[in-house]
Amino acid sequence: MTDSGTYVYAVARSAVECPDGVGPVRTIAGAGLVAYVSTVPLAEFGEEPLRRSLEDLDWLSVTARAHDRVVEAVAAATPTAPVRLVTVYAGDDQVRDLLERRRDDFLEVLSRVTGRREWGVKAYVSQGAASPEARNGDEGAASPETGGGDEAAASPAIGERHEAAGSPAIGEGHEAAGGNARKPGTAYLERRRASLRGREQSRRQLVGRADHIHATLSSLAVASCRHRAQDPQLSGRKEVMLLNGAYLVDEGRDEEFAATARSLGGEGVEVRLTGPWAPYSFTVMEAC
Repeated sequence: MTDSGTYVYAVARSAVECPDGVGPVRTIAGAGLVAYVSTVPLAEFGEEPLRRSLEDLDWLSVTARAHDRVVEAVAAATPTAPVRLVTVYAGDDQVRDLLERRRDDFLEVLSRVTGRREWGVKAYVSQGAASPEARNGDEGAASPETGGGDEAAASPAIGERHEAAGSPAIGEGHEAAGGNARKPGTAYLERRRASLRGREQSRRQLVGRADHIHATLSSLAVASCRHRAQDPQLSGRKEVMLLNGAYLVDEGRDEEFAATARSLGGEGVEVRLTGPWAPYSFTVMEAC
């Protein structure tokens, strides 16, 4: 039984020079295609070790960068179909079999991306702009005097505790308990309903803004897709991500696309353009 496997990065029509990935990179030819691969130890890349390694964010980050380094180098020189991260075969013969069995699929993908590149566009809105409480001073908003920051702005429960501790509405109710003023609970519920209506209206406006940005950019691309918006803990930013889009753009329209993307920001929304990249979002194939 062999103690090594064959790690596959990408498939192209021709061989080009590229840097090392998870190991020294070589090529395997077959069916008029070329697979970019490395020989890897199964003690690290075998099925059981991989289950453990994929839960190690440091290991995953290093491996992803090595994988991407190879794919980007190949894509810069020739149309490329990336293979999913950490795809490992028992040996070179299985890779040759893959090229034979899926030749038409690979050729279709390579034809689709020839002369085109992927651009990424992310749209962010500040926590304050996303929160009607922060804009209007309603419940849940934190002030410099009381502190609370983003947690208070994001948590209705915290906001409700602040209201109950001494909001003007509840105070007024106690003072006029014997008169014609509204009951304390009524005033609070009205404020709560107004806050919820404002929050829903704000949410719809932001969704509409993201849809408009995506539709505008999609009209300039030959293909587009929307990835799941990243949580601030993953994106490394405090702002809320409205859009996480990918766009396959003809190389002759790069400048037009980039200029349009930048023009769609403003009014509290930041649009961040990245790329061009290897066309991962439109070419990654399940190797089977």
